[in-house]
Amino acid sequence: MTNRQKLDKLASEKNTPCVTVSLNTHRTHPDNAQDAVQLKNLLKEAEKRVVSEFGEKPSEQLLKRLSEIESEINVNYNLDSLHIYLSNDTKEIIKSNWPVKENSVHISDTFNVRSLIKLCNRSEEYYTLLLSQSGVNIYNTINDGIIDEIKNDDFPFSESQHFNTNPEKTSDSKHHDDLVREFLNKVDKAVVRLNNETGLKCVVICTEDNYSRLMQVADKPSIYIGYSSIDYNNTAGHNIAKQGWELVEKLQHDRRADAIEEIKEAGSQSTILTDLQEIFQASVDGRGDLLIVHQDFSQPVLMTSDRTFEITDDRTKVNVIEDITSNIAWEVLSKKGRVFFTAQDEIKEIGDIVLKTRY
Repeated sequence: MTNRQKLDKLASEKNTPCVTVSLNTHRTHPDNAQDAVQLKNLLKEAEKRVVSEFGEKPSEQLLKRLSEIESEINVNYNLDSLHIYLSNDTKEIIKSNWPVKENSVHISDTFNVRSLIKLCNRSEEYYTLLLSQSGVNIYNTINDGIIDEIKNDDFPFSESQHFNTNPEKTSDSKHHDDLVREFLNKVDKAVVRLNNETGLKCVVICTEDNYSRLMQVADKPSIYIGYSSIDYNNTAGHNIAKQGWELVEKLQHDRRADAIEEIKEAGSQSTILTDLQEIFQASVDGRGDLLIVHQDFSQPVLMTSDRTFEITDDRTKVNVIEDITSNIAWEVLSKKGRVFFTAQDEIKEIGDIVLKTRY
């Protein structure tokens, strides 16, 4: 399940209670050692609050999940923040490359999904495939960080079993190529199965020859973003994630540039909005086709009704939304629109936040 699919599920759940635990984390040792301590303290806080507010016996199933969740988290794959969503019906662990304002425990009849909205709207989720004939691993990746390794009935692949057993064909290069293609065909089918489940595309870390052969046997070549040459001395997760991110980042830049051009063209047709209140209402009404937000722009607001708000700088007031752009982005996304956060200042010629409407 992708983070977007998880967001759809978590945002719609109502339960008594829903527990959200969020904390800042670290990517590397020894800093990530302190993450386990912070997590333990927050889970204890959550447990005490659940018992106090809902009772120990009625919350027995949820308390069991709280006691077990710590053992399911591998701090070696931490990014910049960690988010845990628990109820009697749900358990999700999500890692993000966006830090949170403060470590927190949120208990309500709904999950606190603001950080997940930000993650989905400002990040790229994809697979990184480490491909060699000595073995194949695939990792779930967000931007420049690996969040976990995929382990299922297909992955990881052990060393290729497709090697020559016929002494008469030892020097037969075509026979060797056929064996390699047979191995890569099996790898491709496993990647396609993942893509069919999640829709996520894949960056491949391998030799140029292996990538060329993979493309020759691929059932769906379009699911592969591209490849980066493998360095057999540097196949640690953070190294291959950095290689893959260079490809994905360029792809993102090109998509954002195309979106900005689309917005400029729409401006001449009077189908864009730049007023924050109008943008919010249009997004709620399902009129948002393309939203572009400069990544440095955020705006706290005080909600005065379901459709109106006042601009505020006081984030502590009741009914204050810390960043209305995340809510707008979710409304656009959930109603089949497109969303881009960009650092390209070119968009500021039109506005810090711009919405192209469907009508």
